[in-house]
Amino acid sequence: MEMNQKNNTLAEMMETSMQKIHEMVDSNTIIGEPIVTADGVTLIPVSRMSFGFGCGGSDYGKQPAGNKFGGGTGAGVHVEPVAFLVVKDGVTRVLPVAVPAVGTVDRVIEMVPQVLDRVENFIDKRKAKEEI
Repeated sequence: MEMNQKNNTLAEMMETSMQKIHEMVDSNTIIGEPIVTADGVTLIPVSRMSFGFGCGGSDYGKQPAGNKFGGGTGAGVHVEPVAFLVVKDGVTRVLPVAVPAVGTVDRVIEMVPQVLDRVENFIDKRKAKEEI
């Protein structure tokens, strides 16, 4: 929608902003286009999307000689990858996209499986030596 600068109204600005958001947001934003690899695996990206919108305006007096309207609109869109659907041989699995650990506690929790694997390997090696 083309807006005339002399006759902008808050409704026109809201409509234009919402049209632009609608153009950015479609089903391909959330569930992406499938990607087929050479070995026949299909990857389908899945994302989370959030957006915000705000507007405001005011008439600066009702004078017949001109329009004294001032206003503005703004919008923001955030798209975050969440997972991939992996389709191979008719089986579909969800492969989450890992978010990096933020704090110390998160890092420790993230390392627990690795530490347990190392301890288990150490115990297995020790048992194997004792049996020999």
